[in-house]
Parts: sequence; structure tokens; C-alpha cells
Amino acid sequence: MPEPPRHVLLIGSAGGHLTQLVALEAWWKGHRRTWVTFESRHAESLLAGEDAVVWAHHPTTRNIPNLLRNTRLAWRLLRRSRPDAIVSAGAGVALPFFVLARLMRIPSVYIEVYDRIDSPTLTGRLCRPFASLFLVQWEEQRRFYRNAVVVGNLL
Repeated sequence: MPEPPRHVLLIGSAGGHLTQLVALEAWWKGHRRTWVTFESRHAESLLAGEDAVVWAHHPTTRNIPNLLRNTRLAWRLLRRSRPDAIVSAGAGVALPFFVLARLMRIPSVYIEVYDRIDSPTLTGRLCRPFASLFLVQWEEQRRFYRNAVVVGNLL
């Protein structure tokens, strides 16, 4: 009897972060999935046809009310759906999901963005301690994230 598809929660801010997650289609298309992102034309077009999309609150950078709203959203979503794993390419919306996933023992994978070779991202630095697996797309990014796994360019 075949194993049922795993449920993965894919989290990414609209724009390049979401585009990088969509680029992993060869991997995620075999899984049941829920997307968490910001409502925008770009996100709506990228995720057209997807069954489960949850709109997070933005902006997230230095916005405490939206951090609290997204933490509440993460708590409800993680408790209700109990995904087998969460995967994110950032940005700010990822943090509450990673913290709560760690507390709930849900494996989490963070993918550092493609275009930050010379410095680490704020979200990468914040999510790193909570991530089960930390992936980078350039060997040079390992200067900032020891023991990260280099996966190469996703796009």
C-alpha cells in the first residue's frame, strides 16, 4: 500500500521568496501542501490553482502588531493542520512559524535567499537557531552559516 502524501507548509513573503519556493515544484508537487504568503497579484498568479493558501499579515519588518498577528496565525495553523514539515525561503513571516514548529517538534527547513551572498539576511539569522535544516544556495554563504548545506541555485 503506497504511503499517503506528506503535508508540507510552504512559507514565503510575496515576491522573490515565494518565487524560490515555487521553483521547487518538482519536489512539492507530490505532497499535500499549504502555502503561507502575503496577498498580492504576484502571489495570486503564482499560486493559481493551489487549494490551500493562507494570507499572512504584512508588512513584517519592525512591525510588532503584525508579528503578533502572524504568531497567532502560525499557532492556529500549525495546531490545526499538523504539517509533517515546514519549508521557507523567508522573509519576516517565517520567524513565528519556525519558533512554534521547534516547540511543537515539527521539522523545519530554511532556504537562504539566492541574492544575499555578501551578508546574511535578518530572517536567516533569526530562524537559524530554530531550523532543523538550513540550506544555502552559494558556497560563499557558508561563511555566515556554519554547517549549512549548499544546495545550489534554485532558480
